Amino acid sequence: MQKMYLLITITNRSDSDEFTKFFSSKEIPIIYSTPCLGTARQKTLDLFGIEASQKTVHYCIVTENKTYELIKALTKEMAIDLPNRGISVAIPLSSIAGRRTLEAFANGHLDDETENEVSNMAECETELIVVICAKGNTDLVMDAAREAGAGGGTVVHAKGTGSQYAGKFFGVTIADEKEMIYIVSTKERKKEIMRAVIEKAGPETDAHAIVFSLPVSATAGLRIFDK
Repeated sequence: MQKMYLLITITNRSDSDEFTKFFSSKEIPIIYSTPCLGTARQKTLDLFGIEASQKTVHYCIVTENKTYELIKALTKEMAIDLPNRGISVAIPLSSIAGRRTLEAFANGHLDDETENEVSNMAECETELIVVICAKGNTDLVMDAAREAGAGGGTVVHAKGTGSQYAGKFFGVTIADEKEMIYIVSTKERKKEIMRAVIEKAGPETDAHAIVFSLPVSATAGLRIFDK
């Protein structure tokens, strides 16, 4: 099974629609966007007489081949390497819960041997589980996660946009308000947590949750995970 990556692209908020259209033109099935702020020092802002910069973070999950294609296109077509234009980074996924979710992100190009539950791509001692669900379903997701051993989570509000192709997999309009829930877990608990969330709040439920995980190389403030 080919590797999957989380591509994170940070742009000026005024350029948000332009970049969303760019990703859509590249046949990216699902894009999640959330507003944020830049971190330039106040002294720098005062020196140039400008306000704190408003940013947008765009998230999309793509195959390895698509990742390199997008990085090249972002530089060539969107000039993202110019000063104050933006930045894009790719992070390898360690696992994705559910074949249906994997098919949507891979645009349906999967081999018949792909698993139907949690597809592992890499293993780390600690994992960051990411759940993206319809707004208002955080409690449902966290109840399922806690029953499987999760300690807690952090919620980020986002807006999703997606192609008609993605819509047919999840049976729901992607262009809607979403909640992104971050859960830190040990690798021993990760699979059970992801399976519990996908079973009780997955694409077939009103929550329409999708679940994937990212490898974590180090943590601080999580004494429960210390060996």
